Amino acid sequence: MNKATRNQKWLWVSLAVTLVLVIVVGMVLVTDWFRPAPVGDPEDVLTKIIVADAWSTHHLNLYVAQEKGLFGKHGLEVEIQPVKSLSAARDLVVAGAADVFWSCPTVAIAAIAGGAPMQIIAQVKEPCTSVLVVPAGSPIETLRDLKGKNIAGISPACEAVISITKAARGEGAEFNLVKLAGGPAIAALEAGQIDGAILEEPHASIVELKGFRVLFREVSLAIPCRTINARAGFLASDADALKRFVEAVNEANAIIRKEGPQADVIVEIAHKYTGAPKDAIRHGNPRLGFTIYINEQGYKQLGDDLVELGHIKENPGDRMFAQEFKGITWGFAERPVEIKIQEDGHVTVIEKN
Repeated sequence: MNKATRNQKWLWVSLAVTLVLVIVVGMVLVTDWFRPAPVGDPEDVLTKIIVADAWSTHHLNLYVAQEKGLFGKHGLEVEIQPVKSLSAARDLVVAGAADVFWSCPTVAIAAIAGGAPMQIIAQVKEPCTSVLVVPAGSPIETLRDLKGKNIAGISPACEAVISITKAARGEGAEFNLVKLAGGPAIAALEAGQIDGAILEEPHASIVELKGFRVLFREVSLAIPCRTINARAGFLASDADALKRFVEAVNEANAIIRKEGPQADVIVEIAHKYTGAPKDAIRHGNPRLGFTIYINEQGYKQLGDDLVELGHIKENPGDRMFAQEFKGITWGFAERPVEIKIQEDGHVTVIEKN
């Protein structure tokens, strides 16, 4: 092959390579041109909130909001992280491993009074549903009859234990508190190892349906119940996300009221998350009055009670409530909700606006 032929051959090879490159580049450009706009526009990215949760039918609005997609509707991705107790939920938030938790108010108030980096952003429900449950044949009839009796309760700092303790002392009666949570307390009650137990829903309904007697419901009716508490760091960095979170919870409250607390769909959601018997859920749910609006005086009174009993040194007062939520869930001249309670503990929640 002469030199001219070789040059001609390389020319054709070069042209072919160039043509291939042009085609490849063109295909890339065309593909890119017609490629859909990327998902993940900053406005579409969901803000993640981790909720540490010790299951309870009292947290039903959390479960309804999750099941009905209300958090996603408000631009949130909520992960519910199960824990075994309210104190364990609190500890995850204190450690920064979770952002929010539902709890008895005294758990939150005591933690805040002790300097824990958290605040209350909303109420969950009202009133406290705790009652004293005794065997059908028990001699206990009045508060005076509690003198010297062994009574189970989750903690001396529990608001229901506090209220019944104060009421009994007012009648000159002191009882021995046996620290047991709901399930173990029921077992001890059924075994005859204790004289009575201070229980809340759904445990109160579980034993009531078994024939145990319910006493002193009126003692705890004035106490506001569960709070939604948020990590201070999350409040500082993204209070707007928490406001949308509470808005979703409030929408869940409206769904519970509209469907009815005993509706199959509501009972099924409660059973899915708590594992409680459906008959006990259906029996006890009407006693849960869900509202986000904080009963400020009620929580401040609990703070005073905790001081009086030596559980905290100082009542945190307004410091327990997140300033970011003033005018949203608290700080009103008149609380924008009315709670009506019947003798059987059934609750009607009426929002005024």
